Amino acid sequence: MRLKDILKTKVQKVWSVRTDEIIQDALSILVNNKIGALLVFNEHEHVVGILSERDIMRECYQNGTEWAKSQVEKVMTRRVIVAKPEDEVSYIMGIMTQNRIRHVPVMDGTTLVGVISIGDVVKAQLKDSQYENQYLKDYITGV
Repeated sequence: MRLKDILKTKVQKVWSVRTDEIIQDALSILVNNKIGALLVFNEHEHVVGILSERDIMRECYQNGTEWAKSQVEKVMTRRVIVAKPEDEVSYIMGIMTQNRIRHVPVMDGTTLVGVISIGDVVKAQLKDSQYENQYLKDYITGV
């Protein structure tokens, strides 16, 4: 299975913030939409980072009571690992595991086509294994 197959079944809304917004506003988007990360765009509408719950927790710990006023640009993860729609799900699962990340933007060239979460990847892997198990059962029983 490829990432483009997962993206066909997902809601295509990608939540984001800008570099100059404050963490309190970003946290509000995360909580209200029950998501774990936001893409960060600069003034030219380019992806320049990703802001996760983990990034915000780290800022809370390091900055005490002033964390909510910190700018997204200061707290975000700048090294964004991206995937392509043609990438295999198993490949991305390995990348996510190796880099200890839970969200990967999917880019077709310079165009953002979606975001894949570790939950999406696990769900796709389970679906594939269930299909394969059923196929093997049918084969063995001659159905």
